[in-house]
Amino acid sequence: MSIYDSRMILVYCCCVAAALGAVMGSFLNCAAWRIAHGESFLKGRSRCPSCGHVLGAADLVPLFSWLFLRGKCRYCRTKVSVRYFLAELFMAIVTLVCLLRFDLSVLCLRNYVFLCCLFCLSLVDLENYTIPDGCLLISAAVWLASLPFLAMGWKQTILHLAAAVIFGGGLLLLSLLLDRILKRDSLGGGDIKLYFVVGLYLGLASTLFSLLLACVLGLIFAFLRKRFGKTENEQIPFGPSIAAAAAVMLLFGDPMVRWYLGLISAA
Repeated sequence: MSIYDSRMILVYCCCVAAALGAVMGSFLNCAAWRIAHGESFLKGRSRCPSCGHVLGAADLVPLFSWLFLRGKCRYCRTKVSVRYFLAELFMAIVTLVCLLRFDLSVLCLRNYVFLCCLFCLSLVDLENYTIPDGCLLISAAVWLASLPFLAMGWKQTILHLAAAVIFGGGLLLLSLLLDRILKRDSLGGGDIKLYFVVGLYLGLASTLFSLLLACVLGLIFAFLRKRFGKTENEQIPFGPSIAAAAAVMLLFGDPMVRWYLGLISAA
């Protein structure tokens, strides 16, 4: 079955995907906050971060609750960060794009789990400058579990494994070299492990493109953070830039790589 079999199926699946994405955005935002603050996201009901009041069903409707309550807690009237609304809206869009890009397939499910993990680890990294190993382990496990259901072939599988080793190992060696030269930590261990997982999903060419894009996004993010940020911490989290670049290449990388390689062959 394909979402493109009929217009009605396409509209229905898009609506379900957007709703699911909004719910997932709410969950991932909550999970990231709890992980960053050393709490378990698998137990305990949602509560207001200001007054601690347990939230009811009417307070937890993705997107609409924040709008109807005008961005305030129903119980203490404290302003609720717009991050909650934006996280839900962002994941609704990402879920919809992922469905339209990969259709109803195992590949879509695999890549969607990876996108969710990238979003969660980005929020955690922004909060406390760490990349949770759980997000990386889930991504790697899902990639491995999906292999029997995808027609990758053993050659392509080896190339993706090689990309993981080359980029993960290469960044590790580069990090050790820079640490000795700069006499301080350069790349974090989480960033290096993240690129190992990115290599599994993207392969050699797309991972290289994502690395270049991540560097550009990292420079832009660092400039904006220093220009408009309120924090005095000089540390710049690189995880969100890596995640954004990996997501772009996962969703749109194939035509980008083919276009660039076509320019090279035509030159």
